[in-house]
Amino acid sequence: MIPLRAAPAAARPGASPAGGQKIRVMICDDSAVIRFAIGSLLGAEKDIEVVARVAHGRAALDALKQHAVDVVVLDIEMPVMDGLTALPLLLEACPGLSVIMASTLTERGAEISMRALRLGAADYVPKPSAMAVAGDQRFGAELIAKVHGLARLRRTRHAPAAAAAGAGDGGQFPLRAAARQAPLLLAIGSSTGGPNALFALVQSLPPTLGVPIVLTQHMPPAFTTILAQHIDKLGILPCAEARDGDALVPGRILLAPGNRHLLVRRSGGSMVARLSDAPPENFCRPAVDPMLRSACEATGGRMLVAMLTGMGQDGLLGSRQVVEAGGTLVAQDEATSVVWGMPGAVARAGLAHAVLPLPQLGAKIASLIAGGKRG
Repeated sequence: MIPLRAAPAAARPGASPAGGQKIRVMICDDSAVIRFAIGSLLGAEKDIEVVARVAHGRAALDALKQHAVDVVVLDIEMPVMDGLTALPLLLEACPGLSVIMASTLTERGAEISMRALRLGAADYVPKPSAMAVAGDQRFGAELIAKVHGLARLRRTRHAPAAAAAGAGDGGQFPLRAAARQAPLLLAIGSSTGGPNALFALVQSLPPTLGVPIVLTQHMPPAFTTILAQHIDKLGILPCAEARDGDALVPGRILLAPGNRHLLVRRSGGSMVARLSDAPPENFCRPAVDPMLRSACEATGGRMLVAMLTGMGQDGLLGSRQVVEAGGTLVAQDEATSVVWGMPGAVARAGLAHAVLPLPQLGAKIASLIAGGKRG
C-alpha cells in the first residue's frame, strides 16, 4: 500500500502553522456517539475547529487530502483500518502531524497506546465509555489541554528561532544555586504529555546513574503497569511499577502505580517504597506532592527533583519543601512542554536551579549528580 501524500500545509486553505489561526482537528472513531461528543467538546473552544469526523483510518487518510489538519484524535479499534495501522500512514502522509491516541481504560488499550507513542504518536488520552464522554469533565479538560499544547509545539517547530530564545536560562524567573551535597535520590514528576517526555529523558540519562529514581506520572492503573514495562524496554535504566516494601536501588526506576501514592521511607540504613491509599491530592492519585514530601524526609533534603510537562501545579508544595531543605530542582521549559503547568509553577515560584529544553535535561541531571558526588 502506498501512503497518501498530503500537500504542504502552506499550500492548503486554512493551513495553521502561522500564529493566530484556529487549531484544525480531525476526529477518527468508529462510534458516531464518540465523534459527536468529542467534536462538541473541542468545537466549543474558540480557537479549535473540527474540520473532519471520520469512522476509520482509511477515511482519515482520504480526509487529509481535503483538509489541513494540526491534530488527529485517533481511536484504536476500528473497522476497515484500525488506529495502529493508520498511525504511520498518517504521519507519512502529513509530516509534523500530531496524533492523540484515544484508548479504552483496559490493559490492552494501555499496551497499544504505549506502543503507538513509541511509533510516533504525540500523546494518548484514556477514553471513557461512549455515554460518559460528554459528561466527563476530566476527560474533556485533558483532551483540550493536549490539543492546545500539541498544536503549540507543532507551530514552535516551524519557528525554531523563537522557540530557542532564552531557552535554558529560566527566562525572567530567578534561578537557585545547586546544592553542594551529593543527592541521594532523583524524583521525577510528570503528567500531561509525560510518557513521551519520560521516554526521551530516560534515553538521555547514563546507565550508570548512581542514585535511585522514583517517578510519579498521573495515570490510571492499567496504564502505569504498561508504562513501566515500556520504560524498562528502553534498555537504559531498569524500571518497574513500585510494590510496597520495594528497596530503592541505585540506577533503578520505581514508578507509582495507578490509584496509589508512592512514598519513600527510611528502613534501617536504606530507603524503601511505601504505597498509600490516602485521599487524592491536587485531584490526583498518585500525586507528586506526597512523593516529594516523603522523599525529602527520607533524604534530609539531599535529593534532586525533575519536574516535567504536566497540567496543574501538583508538585509545587513538595518541591518548595525539598528546596528549602537544601535539595535541587530542574524543570522542563515551556517551549518543549505539552502543558507548562507543573514545571511552570515551580519555575515561577523561583524554585528551579535550571529551566531547560527536554533534550538538555538528562545531561543536566547527570552533571548535578556527578558534580555533587565529587563535591
